[in-house]
Amino acid sequence: MPKPPSFIRLSTVARVGWLEFNRPPVNAFTREMVDEVHDGITALLADPEVRVLVLASAIDGYLSAGADLNVFKGITPDGMRGWANRCHQIVRLLRGSAKPLLAAINGTAVGGGLEMTLHCDLRFAAANARLGQPEIRIGFIPPIATTQALAHLIGRSRAIRYLYEGRMVAAEEARSWGLVDELVAPDDLRARVQAYGEELAAKSPAALAAIRRTVTLGGGLAFEDGMAFELETVVALAGTADFAEGVEAFLAKRPPKWPRG
Repeated sequence: MPKPPSFIRLSTVARVGWLEFNRPPVNAFTREMVDEVHDGITALLADPEVRVLVLASAIDGYLSAGADLNVFKGITPDGMRGWANRCHQIVRLLRGSAKPLLAAINGTAVGGGLEMTLHCDLRFAAANARLGQPEIRIGFIPPIATTQALAHLIGRSRAIRYLYEGRMVAAEEARSWGLVDELVAPDDLRARVQAYGEELAAKSPAALAAIRRTVTLGGGLAFEDGMAFELETVVALAGTADFAEGVEAFLAKRPPKWPRG
C-alpha cells in the first residue's frame, strides 16, 4: 500500500477533487512536498470519480510561503535543475489536464503554491488575500513557468514590474490585473469554489476537455494553427457520446445524461 502523503490533503466531494497544501505553519515547500503535489495531481486527474480539480490550502492564513529556503542553501546548479524540472512536470500536468482546474487562494500567497495556481483555469481569492512573487529579494526568479504564465495573464509590462518589485499585492488589485478572477468573503471561499466546481462537474466532460485544450494549448499557437487545432477538436467531438447525448437531449427537451468518467 502506498505511503499516505504528509504535506498535502486529498479529498473528493460531489465529483470535485481538492488538493490542499498542508505543511504547517505556512506551507513552505520542500522537495518532498513538491513531489507529493505532483503525485496528488496525477492521482486526481486519473480518478474517474473526479471531474474538476481544485488547488487550495488546508492552513488558515496561508496558501503558500514559497520554497523552504533551507532547501536552497548550498544547492548546486544541477540540484536546481532537478528542482525546476520537477516543478515544470507539475506545470505540464496542469496545462495538459482534460479536467477543469480551479484555485482557492487564501491569506498570504507567495512563491510556489501561488505559481501553481497560475496554470489553473480560474482563480478565486479571499477578499483579504495578499499575493506576491518576492524571489527578486533572494536574487532569483519564480521557477514554475511563472514568467511565461504572467506574461500571458497580465501582459509583459505588468509582469515585469510585478517581478522586478517583488511587492505584495492586495486581492482587489490582483483582480483588476486579471491575476485573480473572483473575490470571495474569506469565510465563503471554500463553499463558493465547491459550488462552482459542482456546476462544472454537471457539464459534458468531453466539451470541458475540448475547451481547455483549444484555449490553453491552441491559444499559444499562431492564429491559423490555432484554427486548425480547433477544427480537429470539433471533428473529434462530433464522434463522442457526449455530443450525441447533448443533441438528443436538446431535441427531446430533457436534461442531458452525460456518460460517467
